Amino acid sequence: MAAPGSDIEHGFPHLDTVRAALTALYKRLSYDGVRTFGLSVAPGDVAFSDQDDLYLGAQRVARVMVRHLRLPDARMIVSFREMRHAGNVELAAGPEYFVELNSRFKTHRRDIGAALAHEVTHVYLHRLDLAFPGTRDNEILTDTTAAYLGAGWLLLDAYRESSVSSQKLGYLTPEEFGYVLAKRALTFGEDPAIWFTSPQAYEAYVKGLDVARRDERQPPLAASGWAGRRRYARDRRFAQVDPQAPVTGGGGYAFESGSPLRVTFPCPTCRQRIRVPVGGRIRARCGLCRAVLECDT
Repeated sequence: MAAPGSDIEHGFPHLDTVRAALTALYKRLSYDGVRTFGLSVAPGDVAFSDQDDLYLGAQRVARVMVRHLRLPDARMIVSFREMRHAGNVELAAGPEYFVELNSRFKTHRRDIGAALAHEVTHVYLHRLDLAFPGTRDNEILTDTTAAYLGAGWLLLDAYRESSVSSQKLGYLTPEEFGYVLAKRALTFGEDPAIWFTSPQAYEAYVKGLDVARRDERQPPLAASGWAGRRRYARDRRFAQVDPQAPVTGGGGYAFESGSPLRVTFPCPTCRQRIRVPVGGRIRARCGLCRAVLECDT
């Protein structure tokens, strides 16, 4: 949790790990499992006014997160104490999990839902036995999972920044949260922008959406722009002469020798690599997320 007035990191420094997290999530849950999270947490379900009892309200919001993440037998015991981070959860065998939130949330109740979204997602991933090595990457996996499965829009909405104070929850930058939420919006057709109360959160979402849409316009996808298609055609010519030559044009694609020559590239939805023959127009189907892709190889 960024302290008031502190500098907040921006941009996409963790994008590779975020994309790896999306792939890992699809691999662990399968297409059908991911599709069960078609609806996000509703704003009204996590609304928390100053008139609500602090502890009863926190337990209510925790139950919302438990239900959303399909953890029917998990009981969250929420308390507050002074700490450096926004929250902490004790990951044990269950069924009770003890969640501690920063005492700052006693007077900033609107963001309790965001903090609990992150902590309950830790429990969800613990139950799934899905983790990345290292604290940093595992926290990025947690934020990515929360956002992609419909609870993490609250984490982006908790981002506020001005000349006198700032706040951000989670390990992703605001723009990276925007990217994951945009990937979800493009997959499920659910626009989270209408829920943002923070104008800075909306701006970060727009920047993330631009990068997410760019994923869908990379060659050899047919929707790629003129510059991308020209770069791809140049690299394809080099690969036809020497398939072992490194690809320097970017875009994430790579050629593999053989007859016929093949090209691999990341699926714009789940980032799993797809392999197709080089030979003009082709329709490819991702075996992981079932996305159907129009390609011009």
